[in-house]
Amino acid sequence: MKRLLLICIIATFCLAMGTQAENNLEKKGILLITFGTSYPEARKTFDHVDSIFKKQWPDVDVRWAYTASFIRQKLEGQGIHVDSPTEALAKMGEAGCTHVAVQSLHFIPGAEFHDVLKTVGSFNRIHWGIKKTTIGGPLISKHQDMQQMANFICKTFPAADNKKEAVLLMGHGSHHAANVYYPAFQYYLEERSPDHFIGTVEGYPLLDEVTRKLDAGGYQKIKLVPFMSVAGNHAQNDMAGDQQDSWKSQLEAKGYQVEIVMKGLADYDEVVQIWIDHLKEAFDAL
Repeated sequence: MKRLLLICIIATFCLAMGTQAENNLEKKGILLITFGTSYPEARKTFDHVDSIFKKQWPDVDVRWAYTASFIRQKLEGQGIHVDSPTEALAKMGEAGCTHVAVQSLHFIPGAEFHDVLKTVGSFNRIHWGIKKTTIGGPLISKHQDMQQMANFICKTFPAADNKKEAVLLMGHGSHHAANVYYPAFQYYLEERSPDHFIGTVEGYPLLDEVTRKLDAGGYQKIKLVPFMSVAGNHAQNDMAGDQQDSWKSQLEAKGYQVEIVMKGLADYDEVVQIWIDHLKEAFDAL
C-alpha cells in the first residue's frame, strides 16, 4: 500500500514537472496584417515598416499577412506568395509559436479590422499550437492617435504662409460605421490648421464635399497627400492619375494648381511609431 502511494506521489510530481516545463516553453511571435499592395514600389514601404518592427523586437519571429484576397491572387500570378491572416497564424502555430501579438496596419477600425479581430480571436479557442493571441489597434484608434497624426500631418505637410495653398489628404473611406473616423480627424486638423482637409475615395467626405470648402477658402494651390500606408493604386490612379475623374484632374479643371506628394505615410518613422506603440501594449499583454 505504501509502495502504491509512493508511486502515485512520484507520478503526480513528474506530471506537474512536465506541465511546468511545457508552460515554460513559450515562443512569442508577431504578425503584421495589412490590406496589401501589388505595386513593387509601394511594397518597398512595407520593407521599411518590417525593418522598424524587427529592430524593436530583434529576437521575435515577425511575419506578414494581407487581408485583400484579390491582391494575394494577383501576386500569386507573379510568383509571389503572401499569406492570408488565417494561413499566417496557422503556420506560426505549426512553427511552435504559442503566443502571437498581431498588429493591424489599417488606418481605421473598419470592416477589415473587425474581420481580423474575429480571425485572431478564433485562435484563442484552439487547443493546440497557439495558446494566446492579442491585437494592436489601427493607426487612428483613439484620441491620442488622432492628436499625434494631426500634429505630424501639419508639421510634415505645411501649407504655404500666404494662405493661398491648402493641403488635401486622400483617405480610402469605408461603408462601415467606422468611416466617422475621417470627419473626426478633420476636427483634429482644424484645431491646428484651417488649411488642412481630408476627403475619401469611397466614404465621407467625398471630393465634392471638400471642394466646396476649398472654393470658399479662395485657395489657388492644392497639395495632394495620400492618407494611406502606401502610395499604391488609389494614390497612383484615383489621386494623381491623368484620367478625367482623378482628384488631380478634377482640381485642375477647376483652375487649381496641384502638387502631388507620392509617398505613403508608412514611409515616415513617426507614423510607424504609432503602430509600434500599439503593438507594445499587445505584446506586453501576452
